[in-house]
Amino acid sequence: MSRSRVSGRRFVIGLYATLVTIAGAAGYLTATFVDGVTRPAFLFLIELPATPVGFAVYGAATIALVLGIPLLLVSYVSQNIDDVEA
Repeated sequence: MSRSRVSGRRFVIGLYATLVTIAGAAGYLTATFVDGVTRPAFLFLIELPATPVGFAVYGAATIALVLGIPLLLVSYVSQNIDDVEA
């Protein structure tokens, strides 16, 4: 059986970065091609401009937060959990 050259941690970080980038691009494209968009508010607190860059920041930051927090929690638990068989 051949071994992969990419470790699990590196793969997950790469996938996370790719998803955040795609969300930013989707936000940019949404504001570019859709008329009459309203200003997005990140976490309902920070209002961003209704421009392609504002929507790109909103999309990327939202996905980074929504995926990042559970990812950090899983990483923390997996490093600190006791192995039952050890």
